[in-house]
Amino acid sequence: MARDWDLIIFDCDGVLIDSELLSAEVLIDLLATDGVVIDFDHVRRNFLGRSFPTVARHIREELGHDLAPDFEALYRARLLKRFETELRPMPGIAPVLAMLGARGVPVCVATSSSPPRVARSLEIVGLAPALPHVFTASQVARGKPAPDLFLFAAEIMGAAPARCLVIEDSLPGLEAAQAARMSAVRYTGGSHLARAQLRHDPGMPILSDWAELPALLDRLRPEAVG
Repeated sequence: MARDWDLIIFDCDGVLIDSELLSAEVLIDLLATDGVVIDFDHVRRNFLGRSFPTVARHIREELGHDLAPDFEALYRARLLKRFETELRPMPGIAPVLAMLGARGVPVCVATSSSPPRVARSLEIVGLAPALPHVFTASQVARGKPAPDLFLFAAEIMGAAPARCLVIEDSLPGLEAAQAARMSAVRYTGGSHLARAQLRHDPGMPILSDWAELPALLDRLRPEAVG
């Protein structure tokens, strides 16, 4: 049951908000102006769930291109401009958050996004009031797939890792949850995963529709602690 968990940790992009296609389009277009041509499959394989410094390192080391000093700021500004008019919450997520709140289940967000981006994103889609506890990769030494961010969130929220449930869409995020010894569910309802050939642990629960979460929580149980 939902109240069996000490904490449910949500990723943001691709889980709470349907943002990954917008992010990819902005990045692909900006890189093209620099003569770097990639497609969405490349973004999905290499960038999904990772922080911008990790993305920049991949572009430098794997694609052989050094980004201009103002590239990140330009990318973030253009993306937030797209978000203002095009960003949407994942269908059904608002009732789920309301249900968890009514049952007294602690929740938080742990994301690779920058603090300004995640704050504005949640405001735009109207989810900020339901999610006051937000943690970002900027607060830890290592981003996903390292466990640091999830362990940091659990510590601040006063939850034992074994009694935390992580809901993620990306492989780095799922790997981070496993490294933190937390239970995990893979959310696949975002538009960026439509028709994707997913690499996936067959033992991990998949959630494609937020309306299915209450029934899934009734089947899942955290590990015993102590």
